Amino acid sequence: MHTVAILALEDVILFDLGTPVEVFRTARLLDGRAAYRVLVAGPEPEVGAGVVSLRVPHGLEALETADTIIVPGLADPLRPVPKAVVAALRKAHEAGTRVASICVGTFTLAATGLLDGRRATTHWRAADLLAARHPAIEVDPAVLFVDEGSLLTSAGASAGIDLCLHLVRRDHGAAVAADAARSAVLPLTRPGGQAQFILRDALGPDATPLSATLAWVEEHAHRPLTLQDIADRAGVSTRTLNRRFREQTNMTPLAWLGAARIRLAQSLLETTDHSVERIAHQTGFGSAANFRAKFRAALDTSPAAYRLAFATFSRG
Repeated sequence: MHTVAILALEDVILFDLGTPVEVFRTARLLDGRAAYRVLVAGPEPEVGAGVVSLRVPHGLEALETADTIIVPGLADPLRPVPKAVVAALRKAHEAGTRVASICVGTFTLAATGLLDGRRATTHWRAADLLAARHPAIEVDPAVLFVDEGSLLTSAGASAGIDLCLHLVRRDHGAAVAADAARSAVLPLTRPGGQAQFILRDALGPDATPLSATLAWVEEHAHRPLTLQDIADRAGVSTRTLNRRFREQTNMTPLAWLGAARIRLAQSLLETTDHSVERIAHQTGFGSAANFRAKFRAALDTSPAAYRLAFATFSRG
């Protein structure tokens, strides 16, 4: 049986720890057998996790027998990583163990040096800090998770769900992953290349020249924008705009616009009872048929199924 060891360090983020526990603990093979053996391990028998303390049943030796190690984030991502933990993670990976981090757990994984020369992601608010502290890592803040084979990293906490279900899918196929999501009462998974949702008020003194354009696209995603419209807003040629978008978001301007429309549609599906036809027009997709096709292509589900899973409004 595939063994998953979840690393529990002092100051661990409880959500980051709980997500892989629930996903892997509830995953079942098609014949009903458990898909994973789940262990929580760390250097200390007890750790603080915000307002609670957690007992850690297994020591670092559990990492030696794990097939996959999950590294949750810490409330202080710059907290020094114990040397014994660094050594254990490196040794396990060198022996062939798959290692994945959730949210700012990327900082813990980065401390091992295993991510040097590789692409990785983390929560978008911490991406610049990760890049500054670990310049050898190619930090991509615009995706939900990065799969580098034996090393995987994810963005904000909810992206950890996507990452864990992605691992289940890799190990056992889509049917087992879908069942795991239902069993753990978790939302439907999203593809790793989907852009992280970046708040519109996030522009600060360190914002890049493109940041204002990104925010403008978010605000006007419902309009029938063209590449030239976006370039005119940015005050550059379409060629320069394409280059800047690829450098800073790893996407084309029109791909970013499409993702912004999907995010707007998600919000409307979650918070209103508007019809699919109305949302199609509110989000710039035009027709309901086009909206459904684009939504399924982006999220691998239908607008109706997404609303059923995520709606927060009362239908009275």
